Amino acid sequence: MGYEFTLDDVRYLTSDTGAAALARVGERELSTRTRLADIGWVRTHFGDRTAVLVETVLLRRKADAKIPGAARWILTDDAVQQSTPATVAAHRARRLAGRRVHDVTCSIGTELAELVGVAETVVGSDLDEVRLAMAAHNVPEAYLLRADALTPETRGTTVIADPARRAGGRRTHDPAALQPPLPDLLGVYAGRDLAVKCAPGLDFDSLDWDGEVEVVSLDGGVREACLYSPGLTHGGVRRRASVLRSDGTGFEVTDTMPDEIPERAPGEWIVDPDGAIVRSGLVRHYAAAHGLWQLDPRIAYLTGDTLPDGVRGFRVLEQFKYTEKALKQALSRFDCGIAEILVRGLDIDPAVLRPRLKLKGSRSLSVVLTRIGRTPEAFVCEASR
Repeated sequence: MGYEFTLDDVRYLTSDTGAAALARVGERELSTRTRLADIGWVRTHFGDRTAVLVETVLLRRKADAKIPGAARWILTDDAVQQSTPATVAAHRARRLAGRRVHDVTCSIGTELAELVGVAETVVGSDLDEVRLAMAAHNVPEAYLLRADALTPETRGTTVIADPARRAGGRRTHDPAALQPPLPDLLGVYAGRDLAVKCAPGLDFDSLDWDGEVEVVSLDGGVREACLYSPGLTHGGVRRRASVLRSDGTGFEVTDTMPDEIPERAPGEWIVDPDGAIVRSGLVRHYAAAHGLWQLDPRIAYLTGDTLPDGVRGFRVLEQFKYTEKALKQALSRFDCGIAEILVRGLDIDPAVLRPRLKLKGSRSLSVVLTRIGRTPEAFVCEASR
């Protein structure tokens, strides 16, 4: 549990006195090495405000890579952990450009910050009065009100919601266990333009959703799924994978793209598609767009004779029926000392397998373990990067 902020804390931190104190505390190193001495210094100068000042400075540093301008924000630890990365929020904001948008679970304002200047009007609401006070400081351009997400407070707006994904302190994939419950949220805003952020592991098919499901990754890690109501969809898209990168590059794959791919023997390269592509069920669509095909129709690994631009792939050096003994011998022949092990479709734990291989060579190689049909196969590969 992080520090429990109060409204008094927020009033203090957003005052001129609090801002000056934060600036002075922000000059301290506050590392593991200096933490005790630094906290002692803060206590001497700021007394009973020590905890809130130190917590805020540390949270600002923690949030710096995730929230632009975090050096001036007031935050909570939970809010930072649950907040949408700015690149992902900006991606959604571009989709909602020019609309009147109401974020009904606005928390400390990370979504609001990306919507301001893009949407026509930006409204935020939350039941937590402390986080709402933080949002008022963090995003002063937004209109804010205290309200329950299940009680509509605006008309003619596009609604954004981000139900809490933890129940009893544990992450949940049950739509009814979210806060507020996803079925309730969808029912309250039925007929409205609605975007709901969800965990990518949610069972979307169980929702009978007639809009679009977009799965989003950032720099190789799957971050979220977002449900878009029919009024926010375009061109008949029902499934979308958006692969984002912090450098501004990226691409999209949708279920309206062709998905016809050949059935062939493994090619020169193996590609492990981005997680957003896999979780959105668009592996074949991505493969067709890049001249690739699947190693096995039920496995997400792709193969081909050329590597798509900007994608990490694995050039096949040798393929054989997998046994631990055969793999150990092959890696010894290739003078392998470090092995990256990727597994799909087989009950093999790389962390358990790796030490049993007893590698002693000088090369760093990659191993892809999977099955083709019922046969376990091993590919010794050289990674493109």
